[in-house]
Amino acid sequence: MNILAGLETFLYIIASSLFYPVIIGLVLLILWVVIYFGSFLREYIDRRQGNPSLLLKFKKMLDTELSQNGAATDIVLERQLQEAELALIKSLDKIRFVIRVGPALGLMGTLIPMGIALSALAQGDMPKMASSMVTAFTTTVVGLACGVAAYLMTLVKEKWVRSDIREMEYMSELVLRNSRFKIQDSKTTGAYDEIFEKTEKV
Repeated sequence: MNILAGLETFLYIIASSLFYPVIIGLVLLILWVVIYFGSFLREYIDRRQGNPSLLLKFKKMLDTELSQNGAATDIVLERQLQEAELALIKSLDKIRFVIRVGPALGLMGTLIPMGIALSALAQGDMPKMASSMVTAFTTTVVGLACGVAAYLMTLVKEKWVRSDIREMEYMSELVLRNSRFKIQDSKTTGAYDEIFEKTEKV
């Protein structure tokens, strides 16, 4: 029984020591969600105005690669397209992380104060018990609110990512096709010039 009591005390000490890190984590999570929502709102306004900055940057990159590379243009553009798609997918990792971590921190912030509240109840310390219960329910609400907000933003961001990938693929194909037509026209023009020069010599 002494061993069991020692283990219970050990677990209680560990759980109690995690209380403040959990609270700090929730506060940081709230700040991050607010900042992310600001950037999300700005991107939403840009897209409503028809000025998606990411697609504009990708178009400039395509023009630059087309002017710098010759025969290997298709290979270079394919690699650039894959890197851009990978960057878009990775951009969702942080907000997906908040979806999972927010409710988890909220649950931890609920259970730890409830243990403290039960301990205070056993000692007859009602004010401490009431304070711990308020903290427990507050952390639950905050964690769930962060998770719900992150989930709603993720739904919209995933639609944007799919749309951007589709537009990037279309722009890449269009640039490649135009470059091939230009090469064919230049070859045809060169062949006509050679024929014309031979005709003049004859």
